[in-house]
Amino acid sequence: MFTSQLLLHAAVLGLTILQALASNTFIAAVYEHAVILPDATDKPVSPEEALVLMNKNMDVLEEAVKEAAQQGAHIIVTPEDGIYGWRFSRETIYPYLEDIPDPAVDWIPCTDPTRFAPAPVQERLSCMARRNSIYVAANIGDKKLCNSSDPSCPSDGRYQYNTDVVFDPEGKLVARYHKYNLFMSEKKQFNNPKEPEAVTFETPFGKFGIFTCFDILFHEPAVVLVSKLQVDTVLFPTAWMNVLPFLTAVEFHSAWAMGMGVNLLAANTHNTNLSMTGSGIYAPDGARAYSYNMKTEDGHLLFAELDSQPRLSAASSPDVKWSLHALSVERLPLADHGFRGLIFHDEFTLTEITEPEGSLTICQKDLCCHLSYKMAEKREDEVYVLGAFDGLHVVEGQYYLQICTLLKCKSTDLNTCGQPVETAQTEFEMFSLSGTFGTNYVFPEVLYSGVQLAPGEFEVLNDGRLISKTRPTKPVITVTLFGRWYEKD
Repeated sequence: MFTSQLLLHAAVLGLTILQALASNTFIAAVYEHAVILPDATDKPVSPEEALVLMNKNMDVLEEAVKEAAQQGAHIIVTPEDGIYGWRFSRETIYPYLEDIPDPAVDWIPCTDPTRFAPAPVQERLSCMARRNSIYVAANIGDKKLCNSSDPSCPSDGRYQYNTDVVFDPEGKLVARYHKYNLFMSEKKQFNNPKEPEAVTFETPFGKFGIFTCFDILFHEPAVVLVSKLQVDTVLFPTAWMNVLPFLTAVEFHSAWAMGMGVNLLAANTHNTNLSMTGSGIYAPDGARAYSYNMKTEDGHLLFAELDSQPRLSAASSPDVKWSLHALSVERLPLADHGFRGLIFHDEFTLTEITEPEGSLTICQKDLCCHLSYKMAEKREDEVYVLGAFDGLHVVEGQYYLQICTLLKCKSTDLNTCGQPVETAQTEFEMFSLSGTFGTNYVFPEVLYSGVQLAPGEFEVLNDGRLISKTRPTKPVITVTLFGRWYEKD
């Protein structure tokens, strides 16, 4: 009986791989998980109690994995913090951690669970992948002992890492990534690895890379994986707290995939109290599937078909010269009524759009933003501004931004410009936005009323103009070119 089961498993696995090899596409899945959180405590629980909680979350994840496999998915990504949550100190998170070996050890925890230290979480994830013949990406915690001979060794004698793992359809551990760019609260729980890691692995449907949440805003590992290591698809477990108007999960993650020219599989945790929602499957030509839900506490499973090598597909656009148009246009007069406004703690230079159509320029430091537009109707109850920011963002991390934006204000009071807003009424017959960017890393974003993306309804020209394609557009919240000048961080 056991031999028959092994042969059946091998046949199913072989068929899955052959199907993937026979196609230039693959089916991806991401699961947005409403995480079951531990009770708040100042004292560590026992490893047994920790495992009870983690198994509750893995029960939910396992159902998502099964459904994804039944729908033909070749890979599924689950969220950051998806197995134990985030209510921890360094001490209280320790019972939830496992020692995760380097994938070079060639290990299938499902079939050899006692080879290393006890690893029930890795064993179960491995078995999920193996039983369903699917790649499974998950986020867990790694622990590594150290001693006084290591000058960086923490006082408690161990390193603790926020860690992504990937198991292949046989259940083998094929990737382990230690998060390098920790968010503020994480620094109380985890250590940074000594060096940033660039983790890749090969599949029958392309070269994959992986990193976690806050990492996406930094050169290492995000840009290194795409620009230097030339991955086709990025796996992205995240616990993303939405920050309108530019750092809403679905809009920024979609924009990043377009700007970098790769597939991005983004799986977010779901917790409306912390504004955590927004998962998606993104390609260089826009979102293939996405979900943003602040109304219910349900998890959500998404599927989409993607090109295995998006750079070779017809949808892959040539390199954009982001400042070409803005530097070549006849210099428009600067706005007469420029004013300052805060957007996510950054001081923008803004100007009100007072006419139903026209052209405007606004500048800050070396960045000048040019807008040509025509509203379908100039409404008296809605105000839009053109804004520019050129500087170092320093709130939850330090990173240099250059941003040009057409933005709806929260009300007709200009003091509300830059505050979060989710609805709008104003449609545009056309818009064209460009800027004198000092970086080639610019991410185009268009966000419609109701936090809806606009795949296929705008395009970026080779000269750096973000232009509308539909006439009129749906009601607009923001049209943005979000630039990251990594060298100036």
